[in-house]
Amino acid sequence: MADPMLDAILNAVPDPMLHINADGVIMGANPAARASLGDWIVGRSYAAALRQPALLARIDDVLSGADSADARYERSEQAGVTEYKVRITALPVERTRAILLHFTDITHLREAEEIRRDFVANVSHELRTPLTAMMGFIETLRGPARNDPAAQARFLTIMETEGHRMNRLVSDLLSLSRVESEERMRPSDALNLEDVLRATLASLRPRAEDTGNDLVLEIDASAEGRMGLIGERDQLMQVFLNLTENAIKYGGPQKPVTLRISRAEGRGLLRGEVLQVDVTDKGEGIDSQHLPRLTERFYRVDTHRSREMGGTGLGLAIVKHIVNRHRGRLKITSEKGVGSTFSVMLPAA
Repeated sequence: MADPMLDAILNAVPDPMLHINADGVIMGANPAARASLGDWIVGRSYAAALRQPALLARIDDVLSGADSADARYERSEQAGVTEYKVRITALPVERTRAILLHFTDITHLREAEEIRRDFVANVSHELRTPLTAMMGFIETLRGPARNDPAAQARFLTIMETEGHRMNRLVSDLLSLSRVESEERMRPSDALNLEDVLRATLASLRPRAEDTGNDLVLEIDASAEGRMGLIGERDQLMQVFLNLTENAIKYGGPQKPVTLRISRAEGRGLLRGEVLQVDVTDKGEGIDSQHLPRLTERFYRVDTHRSREMGGTGLGLAIVKHIVNRHRGRLKITSEKGVGSTFSVMLPAA
């Protein structure tokens, strides 16, 4: 028979909880447990309801006399596998042996560990490649190329390139760490977006002239004289430097890169008026299958080409976190053979 007071206590707990009597029957389940495991479990044997040997063994231990035990429970759903830590505790009931099960969702901890492991593996791989190349060149310079000035000059040039690549990687890793740590801290400085973009284009114009790219700033009538926003200048400069550099690199030489400012009404979670900057190139475009993953760390559409151009695979991840900090949104559209547009939408002041 269910205990009304115990049921009231279970219902007050937000995590899934089960009450199992001495006969191994599930006598009570709070709403969270019913939502996760199903209404059908009440009145059933715990062995039939839970069905995972390691968890069943720990429940048996507590029913047999142990005060408490811990176990893991995994539940497969359409969205993926949810992992729980289960605390099994004996209830002080006269002449019987009832127990409570408390389920704590630890899926996020597992996912965080997987992200950390993948991150370390990616960083190790990114550093190993240039380091291996440099060690090989050093060995060659000490041996076969010891008296070959032409080979020495060639190898030293390559070593310098690889050293710069590692330096960029470390710099981007530090930037990513910093912007992630500040992501929940809202910026507070009043800025003019046109000033930020003009400073961005001024710093990139010498490079664009070397490759024959024409940098164009367009201001839509909707944004004329209304380009104020709250933000951090250096971080927004970093966003538009990154996007414009990418447009120059991947758009190809002798092609225009356009930055267009407009003002519009926000949609979805981004409510109110927004300032939108579209960074558009006339390059080869990006296949649609790659678009959802472009802001992942170390994700590249063309790994070899990206590395040749000095890319670290972290630039768009940094952009995403900075835009998130500014409570904005990043949208990527592309058409093969036509070009790509990276749109940054930021709340207008």
